[in-house]
Amino acid sequence: MKDGFISVACGTPKLRLADCHYNAEQTFTMMRQAEKAGVKVLVLPELGLTGYTCGDLFHQETLQRGAEQALGTVLEATRNLEVVTAVGMPVKKFNKLYNCAVIIQHGEILGVVPKVNLPNYSEFYEKRQFTAGPEQNSTVTICGQEAPFGKLVFTCREMPELALGFEICEDLWVPVSPALDLTTAGATIIGNLSASNEVLGKQEYRRQLVSMQSSKLVCGYLYTSSGEGESTADAVFTAHQMIAENGVILQESRFEGGMHLSEIDVHRLCYERRRTQGFDHVPDGVEMVPFSLTVSDTKLTRYVAPFPFVPEEGALREECCREVLLLASLGLKQRMEHTGAKTAVVGLSGGLDSTLAVLIAGLALNMLNRPMTDIVAVTMPCFGTTDRTRNNAVILAERLGAVLRTVDISESVRRHFKDIGHDMADHSVTFENGQARERTQVLMDIANQTGGIVIGTGDLSELALGWCTYNGDHMSMYSVNAGIPKTLVRHLVGYLAKDHEETDRQLHDVLEDILDTPISPELLPAVQGRSGQQTEDLVGPYELHDFFLYYLLRWGCSPSKIYRLAIYAWGRQYSREVILKWLKVCCRRFFTQQFKRNCLPDGPKVGMVSLSPRGDWRMPSDAQWSLWESELETLEA
Repeated sequence: MKDGFISVACGTPKLRLADCHYNAEQTFTMMRQAEKAGVKVLVLPELGLTGYTCGDLFHQETLQRGAEQALGTVLEATRNLEVVTAVGMPVKKFNKLYNCAVIIQHGEILGVVPKVNLPNYSEFYEKRQFTAGPEQNSTVTICGQEAPFGKLVFTCREMPELALGFEICEDLWVPVSPALDLTTAGATIIGNLSASNEVLGKQEYRRQLVSMQSSKLVCGYLYTSSGEGESTADAVFTAHQMIAENGVILQESRFEGGMHLSEIDVHRLCYERRRTQGFDHVPDGVEMVPFSLTVSDTKLTRYVAPFPFVPEEGALREECCREVLLLASLGLKQRMEHTGAKTAVVGLSGGLDSTLAVLIAGLALNMLNRPMTDIVAVTMPCFGTTDRTRNNAVILAERLGAVLRTVDISESVRRHFKDIGHDMADHSVTFENGQARERTQVLMDIANQTGGIVIGTGDLSELALGWCTYNGDHMSMYSVNAGIPKTLVRHLVGYLAKDHEETDRQLHDVLEDILDTPISPELLPAVQGRSGQQTEDLVGPYELHDFFLYYLLRWGCSPSKIYRLAIYAWGRQYSREVILKWLKVCCRRFFTQQFKRNCLPDGPKVGMVSLSPRGDWRMPSDAQWSLWESELETLEA
């Protein structure tokens, strides 16, 4: 339960149709397995104590009584178990029979949720045996216990963010499902007890339904369907189980049966609901039922991507790269059309960021049906420029067909340092920033000469860390990389390199060499032909910073939660001490460098994280980071 993670499971026990005693044994055996595994919420199939396909046997008093006796057996056998379990069974109330989810814990019935939407097609005509759940809540007595009956949300006393709602099979398939009211009333996890049969293509449709339901309702969704033991007279059941969170399938199984578990991050779900403010309507008729859980750590088993900004699958990654390049180039195309810019002026250093910027400029000009000579690529060698980066910049500009201009700024910077009385031997921040600001002045003036606009090259990661010179490379007339984190920049350049592998081998090779070049601002004198500084030695690995920034900005996570997730995702590559060191650097720089982000130029938003002061991130420049610092110091201690 720590950090909002709740261990949940879907279970499909073996069953025998109408053998309630056997089914009860299978049910409490699985509940014991769940408890042993640390599971807090377990969802079992629809009508699991009897079997779903009993047909007209449901009218038999013997079967109804057997189901109640089976529940009594389960309650007695699980009196010492904390796991909250949804068990499916027929429930008789007055002269009506309901298809229900009975929610139990510690041998007690917390509540009973009837199925609201009954299927009326030929193979599953439930209206023949069951009555749809009533609109008004009431109570029902089962196994000598009186319990709430109707539309219920089960809330955890120790962790208010954990609230459970339940719907049954067909309730998911209708246009307005019970889960809509349950989630707007506060439920963060929805369990679905199902008995969906298998036909060709249906599993994908179910997957889409579960994914979409969890996405539009911003909830965790546990879907459990019947399997082995159901009648195959006219249908086949495959024990389809899915655990989803806000549109992402965390765990899925078919044909296997048994129990499958993962963790739902309810803090993350609540953060997203607060951020989007889409849950301001509280429906009538939903009753809150409290329960308790022992607060404990939750062992993580779910996958945590080390590169959260970059899809890991080949096809998805390529699609992501295409989409990001399209959005960025469309933004630049529109800006050039609107301003009537004759040229796109790019400072080309031979590094990753400026390479991506000039490639995006080329894509934008293609959209405008304009020649590549409308790109003015400017190389500005100075004290730290290496032959490798200079040559790569020249080759890249030539292969793209851009106009290449070389402006050596060494003498201009020396004169400036002489004017302000700065010693050339003093390689402090003045030495570095003086070069960056001189380069920006050159670019702005060339843009004026050519009737163009300066294209910014700084990426999202650099802006988050403030790794840019104020009024130097921090400034441009349109910043195409502003919404692209460094780890994604690398994949975008690699994607474009691969795209030219057959058509322009020389361009492909230079892009590959740029990818292989250590990241450096090249502002300190080169040493034996190599750059005198490497960014990641100074500020930390960008792959770690992008991980930190994703969870800080996208999900509002605390430093301790980010640290825990980083250890889980990166612990084999980086020690705990190294992760904590750079997390402290990330938080400190993020807060202290906000003044740079509060006056950023325009740039296209391409992902869910953006630092534009006019859009996604609004923060005062003088906000203190003492609370975050204190939490980090606690972790260190």
